[in-house]
Amino acid sequence: MKRLALLVALIVAFSCKEKAKENTTEEVAEENTEAVEEPTWTVLFDGSSFDGWHLYNGGEIGEPWKLEDGAMVYYPPQERKKGEVYDIVTDKDYTNFVLSLEWKISEGGNSGIFYGVFEDEKYRAPYATGPEIQVLDDERHPDAKNGTTHQAGALYDMIAPSEKAVKPAGEWNTVELTINHKTNEGSVVLNGKKIVEFPVHGPEWDEMVSNSKFNGWEGFGAYKSGKIGLQDHGDVVAYRNIKIKEL
Repeated sequence: MKRLALLVALIVAFSCKEKAKENTTEEVAEENTEAVEEPTWTVLFDGSSFDGWHLYNGGEIGEPWKLEDGAMVYYPPQERKKGEVYDIVTDKDYTNFVLSLEWKISEGGNSGIFYGVFEDEKYRAPYATGPEIQVLDDERHPDAKNGTTHQAGALYDMIAPSEKAVKPAGEWNTVELTINHKTNEGSVVLNGKKIVEFPVHGPEWDEMVSNSKFNGWEGFGAYKSGKIGLQDHGDVVAYRNIKIKEL
């Protein structure tokens, strides 16, 4: 009888121990689930206002930028003062992110998307510090004939698209730019096709810059954190559905 009671006690104790272990495992799993949060998208332009953006080294955005049909559209002024530019940048700085947007270029048009832009009066425009993803009418703009690193989707003057993915002028293109300094990876996906991959810092990046037109430019590509910029290149261009996911 004593042996039977002892056996029952041992079984009960073992069951309680296993239950406690299960509860602990579940709690740890729940904690791990809570700790790993997936990055979420933040809208940078919702089509209704220029909130969150401003002129580079300037103030509020007005003409020649306009809001039309849920897009921000740049119309180059017929006359402009010498050195006057209308590039626009985000109010916030970003370091590691995925940027998604749509762009539409006019016939024969040229523009660009910048990242890592440092704002300072000694730099005339975003391109002085921010690497550029090319926005271009490849069929008509002469810059497309200056090498594949100048064509639509390229990391301008450094990495050419691996294939043609751009749509004709007047049609919307979707681009996704990833910049991740933690993994030292950058990439461009244009209309669903990954066409450009590159390091974002270190010896390989330095070599890319030294072999480009930006060799010797003070501050170019030097800022891990910076603003997103959209270029005034003197041609009509439109952007919409701009959002960012910080990594």
